[in-house]
Amino acid sequence: MFTLAHLTDPHIGPLPEPGFRALMGKRLSGYLSWTKNRHRIHNMDILRALTEDMRAQQPDQIALTGDIVNISLPEEFSQARRWLDEFAPPERLSLVPGNHDAYVSMPYAHGLGKWQDYMSSNAEAAPFLPPEHQPFPWLRLFGNIAMIGLSSAEPTWPFVAGGHVGRRQFAILSELLAKLGAENFFRIVLIHHPPLPGFNSFRKGLWDAEELRSVLCTHGAELVLHGHNHRAMFSRLEGPGGPIAIAGAPSASARKSARHPAAGYYLFDIEQIDGSWHCSSRVRNLNEGHSGFVDGEALFSTLVYS
Repeated sequence: MFTLAHLTDPHIGPLPEPGFRALMGKRLSGYLSWTKNRHRIHNMDILRALTEDMRAQQPDQIALTGDIVNISLPEEFSQARRWLDEFAPPERLSLVPGNHDAYVSMPYAHGLGKWQDYMSSNAEAAPFLPPEHQPFPWLRLFGNIAMIGLSSAEPTWPFVAGGHVGRRQFAILSELLAKLGAENFFRIVLIHHPPLPGFNSFRKGLWDAEELRSVLCTHGAELVLHGHNHRAMFSRLEGPGGPIAIAGAPSASARKSARHPAAGYYLFDIEQIDGSWHCSSRVRNLNEGHSGFVDGEALFSTLVYS
């Protein structure tokens, strides 16, 4: 059995003290939002308790679906890198960026490049990838489990939190899903924004969600994991070989608020029985005393893919 843990949107704090020039443009609104309200919601003691609880579950792999930082200060990426190193090594943790990880345009080496080994393809994936492959989508193979990472993160105007995948990633994704499906891999797709139309307003949504839905419906996948909305979400999409499970988790560091639930994460147990894939889900939620994590209601019992 292969166990995959999924967490998202840790929004790691505290926010490094930015200089005046760093706050020019979109970062100013994000900084004011953090200092006024968001720093009360995202609690690093909760995140620490979640990561300790997750380690105790001993998952084979961990998926992190973005919004690791807040306003994309270079110091935030370094701080997050230290957190990643303490949490899990790159061969056990795979991530895709969120909109807060691409808050403004900046040199790759000063930002996302600091996490490159957590979001790059592994050696086993090389036969499936095109030559001169760019960072996204990445592909990681673990036996006959395939994880594909898409980036929907891009700098946007102030007060806009949407994103898009783009034609190049869709073309490669289509090819990967088709090849992997033909060889009976269990295919897991990671993306930050909810992947279907209607899950968000235009301001916050995935602007080419209809195109992503078309790719998934055409080529299939077994599981799609996302973040962004800071709440538990589950839906199914009909693929060519059966339903595709689509799951979004709460923020990994959140206190309960009027708008969003407290922190939680997911575990997916995947195994192949008599040629068919079986996937079951487990949920771990922050308890009422904020002192630890307890079992929650499963997203689904067991899905069988023939």
